[in-house]
Amino acid sequence: MDTVTNKLRPTRLGFAVGATGVLFYLGCMLTMAKVPRSQVVVFFNSLLHGFDIAPILRESVPPIEVILGIVGTFVLGWIAGAVVALCYNIGSMTTSAKE
Repeated sequence: MDTVTNKLRPTRLGFAVGATGVLFYLGCMLTMAKVPRSQVVVFFNSLLHGFDIAPILRESVPPIEVILGIVGTFVLGWIAGAVVALCYNIGSMTTSAKE
């Protein structure tokens, strides 16, 4: 019986995960810019399971750090997506070999 193996393309999944990370990063920036500090602290403390971010929250971030953060988030997301795709493809090869 002929089986079709679905494979993920590491570059495409990497790009998708990296772009999603950048969207979250931009959403975080927008939240920080538009929401009052006290509400930002409550929101992010809730996301981080009770860690208190109030002492480390910076309201002013230099543009170079923003750019580095966006690029770093994309690169790390791309790597994570590519690794997931590679692991998935390796796993699908061993699964199809057993069938």
